[in-house]
Amino acid sequence: MTNAHVIASNLQIPLSSVEAVIELLESGATIPFISRYRKEVTGSLDEVAIFEIQRQAKMLDELEARKQYILKTIDEQGKLTDELRQQIESTYETTILEDLYLPYKPKRRTRAQIARERGLEPLAELLMSHRRTFNDSDVKQYLSDDVPTIDDAIAGASDIIAERVNESSRVRSYVRNVYRNNASISVAPPKGKESEAANYRNYFNFTGRLNRLQSHQVLAIMRGINEGLLKSDLSVNEDYTLEHINRWYLRRDGSSRVAEILREAIRDSFRRLIRPSIENEIMAEAKERADDAAIKNFATNLRQLLMAAPLGSKRILAIDPGFRTGCKVVCLDANGNLLHNEVIYPTPPRSDIKGAARKISNLVEAYDIDAISLGNGTASRETERFLKSVFLPPHVEVFVVNENGASVYSASKIARDEFPQYDVTVRGAVSIGRRLMDPLAELVKIDPKSIGVGQYQHDVDQRKLKESLDATVEACVNLVGVDINTASPQLLSYVAGIGESMAANIVAYRKENGDFLHREDLLNVPRFGAKAFQQSAGFLRIPTSDNVLDNTAVHPESYHIVKAMAKDEGVSIDQLVKQTDRLKAIDLSKYVTDSVGLPTLNDIVKELEKPGRDPREKAKIFEFDENIREITDIQIGMELPGIVNNITDFGAFVDIGIHESGLVHISQIADRRINHPSEVLSINQHVKVRVIDVDTERRRISLTLKPLPQ
Repeated sequence: MTNAHVIASNLQIPLSSVEAVIELLESGATIPFISRYRKEVTGSLDEVAIFEIQRQAKMLDELEARKQYILKTIDEQGKLTDELRQQIESTYETTILEDLYLPYKPKRRTRAQIARERGLEPLAELLMSHRRTFNDSDVKQYLSDDVPTIDDAIAGASDIIAERVNESSRVRSYVRNVYRNNASISVAPPKGKESEAANYRNYFNFTGRLNRLQSHQVLAIMRGINEGLLKSDLSVNEDYTLEHINRWYLRRDGSSRVAEILREAIRDSFRRLIRPSIENEIMAEAKERADDAAIKNFATNLRQLLMAAPLGSKRILAIDPGFRTGCKVVCLDANGNLLHNEVIYPTPPRSDIKGAARKISNLVEAYDIDAISLGNGTASRETERFLKSVFLPPHVEVFVVNENGASVYSASKIARDEFPQYDVTVRGAVSIGRRLMDPLAELVKIDPKSIGVGQYQHDVDQRKLKESLDATVEACVNLVGVDINTASPQLLSYVAGIGESMAANIVAYRKENGDFLHREDLLNVPRFGAKAFQQSAGFLRIPTSDNVLDNTAVHPESYHIVKAMAKDEGVSIDQLVKQTDRLKAIDLSKYVTDSVGLPTLNDIVKELEKPGRDPREKAKIFEFDENIREITDIQIGMELPGIVNNITDFGAFVDIGIHESGLVHISQIADRRINHPSEVLSINQHVKVRVIDVDTERRRISLTLKPLPQ
């Protein structure tokens, strides 16, 4: 069975599609390119499916390398039989593979090894043969200076038996399944650490089936254990489990004394060797499942955040609000370039409202401002109320922008390189302004873990998290497309086939030679070859090109198809574009070839209908309740407007215009049962919530989306 067969079976995807994806990946094709431009050979698989095929193919390659190492190690010991080789080569589960390897794995000097050195292995064989008669005379021949008594000899032989039972792949597989299906976990704080572990009070004296815990519960417990503030214990029905194992080693017609020795050896094997090992495995599996769920949730949230509605190329006045240090103000041109910066003090302790209002009015006029972008951090509500008191032109609206991660960006090397002459406060305000213009273009400059969505992101497998988040960012960037003449190096680096080094080359070439006029000009960039062009060209846009196709997702390899369509219709390409009725009337079957099918042709027509379209919605104004300024203003029963700013397994957090976000527990999201909040809600969704509880001491607000009972 090939890796492709295994993956096709695991994912329930046609074998031909999996084989095509693997072949394309091995040839250097990127996931966005395969998803968008090779639909015919993949069966129109999306990026999620292709990413999973890539991930599983990598895992299977690593498993194959491990198999080869194990086969070589056992063969060098002279113990590799044809049967064992076949078992190893046909195994596709890591745990089973390691079980098969365990008897041959180099070990430290164990109790069983010491017993073997003392010549007790034949006695262990004798006991395991389960002779009908067994007495002390059968043991005496194994006595020595190192084994002075019969009890010592039986104890040593029992150690050998215990190790053999532990190394039985059948036994380990059985015990593993018992734990997977039936293990209960008990959690409590260590004695004397109750107050220190107050944040984990939900897990004081907690008991539950491990396989039924939600990912956030597993990760919270794991964090508490790692911090030394929680301890846990796994348990199964030990007597039932041992009785099942005993049946494989005990014979009814054997000596009762041998049966007693074997029972005790098996019990020792279970408690001393098998249980600790399997419990570690099971907890690791639970952690891996929890990681995968948390990472998937994080990736979903990140995608929604990155695809947030942009205002577009507008002249922005951005404000990073504050109290004591004032509000940092910057003015940006339509390309996000910094034109001006200063500080105003409309909030306490200075409360210079008149002076601040005069400055804002002057800046709006001087820089022909189209919109104001206000960060949602400290003093945001106070600053927003101030702005509403300022006389502004009717077209200038105030947008409140999520500023999570702006401080991380402002202190980063990217920000220092971009604005070496300005301090972190100015850089942070610039980031807030640019986020309104294009959230995606700005957020790609920040480590996704710092953006403020997801759960327990610092506790999950960091390698897996990075792979998933990088793939998510890459998918969003390529879905939207990138203007090659205005994009930052960070944004360009996520375009399929480019990367950081090539992005730097593109920007350097752009600075030296001016704007790109056509997509083909990319081939003049140093080290930008045909492969990079194939992978990236379809995702790069040139709005000013005299070829309208250069501002669409139509790949240059398909330009000839559009030319043929225009020629057949008796019009130019420019005339064909946007003529929806004419485009819809085209018989696409005329253009089907061995390499181009209807999926690609349909995508081309959609692009021609709306060239350069942005799949994102446009930014909308949102207003919080003016009467809510602090948590103390909130009363049970209030109905408030809010914006969903994070989604977790257990619910959604909603920004209601104060420092503390409220929680809508999963049970309060809908009248029907849902498995995950993302079935109903999304990041940045505007909602109307009702307050059901306020804990001012713990700064917690409980909300519901359910309507009042009639």
